[in-house]
Amino acid sequence: MATLTIKGLPEELYKRLKKRAADERRSINSQVIVCLEQHLAKPRRDPKAILKRVDALRERLNLPAMTVEEFRKAKESGRL
Repeated sequence: MATLTIKGLPEELYKRLKKRAADERRSINSQVIVCLEQHLAKPRRDPKAILKRVDALRERLNLPAMTVEEFRKAKESGRL
């Protein structure tokens, strides 16, 4: 069995982790292990497959692709 030390854990994240551990009647260590196991068990998303689905949706809805300028403005206004 390995040992892992986490440095620089944000206080808010620690509080959330501690609460979740208490809610589920686990130690913080056990909760970290459960969280890691659950996250790593999920299949990785394929960015190319996601973009393919987005392109198909945009085509089906007859939406034009965003220009670089439109994307920049949306990002600056907090929409992205």
